[in-house]
Amino acid sequence: MRAIPEGYVRSYGDLEPGAPRLVGRVLATTEEDVPWQRVVRAEGSLPKDDRQRALLLAEGVPMRGARVDMELARLPLPPGEHLE
Repeated sequence: MRAIPEGYVRSYGDLEPGAPRLVGRVLATTEEDVPWQRVVRAEGSLPKDDRQRALLLAEGVPMRGARVDMELARLPLPPGEHLE
């Protein structure tokens, strides 16, 4: 998650394809200083709504209405990795 640069996002499933809900739970309960705002739902919706949206807009993340434009903002996966 710390490797996601400003202006990009990843989905919960990108971080852990087998357990995206676990990623959400960890983010919701961690005390670590991590860029949580850069992790969104696969379709681009924001679990933290206005607070998350404001942080992402400040980083220059492209939006389509209330959702992140995943075609433009999703950080490309490293070679050899693929989305399930």
